[in-house]
Amino acid sequence: MVRPAMSEEGHPPDPESAEDSEQRSFANAAWSIPSYLLSGMAVYGGLGWLLDQWWGTSAMLPIGILVGLGLALYLVYHRYGR
Repeated sequence: MVRPAMSEEGHPPDPESAEDSEQRSFANAAWSIPSYLLSGMAVYGGLGWLLDQWWGTSAMLPIGILVGLGLALYLVYHRYGR
């Protein structure tokens, strides 16, 4: 029962070519970068909105959005810029 599973017929396919791997990593980066930017602005903008509601101000939302964008840009540079 074990021998058919270990036979040559069921071996995995050859690894991907370098070109396919490069295209796939580019596609992943193309989706990851805008996701980082949008989620950074949304999370820190949401925290700024919560602070505005708590403190009764109106300045923390734009500050939170800018801080989130700055941190997201730093993360993108750190991950993909080198």
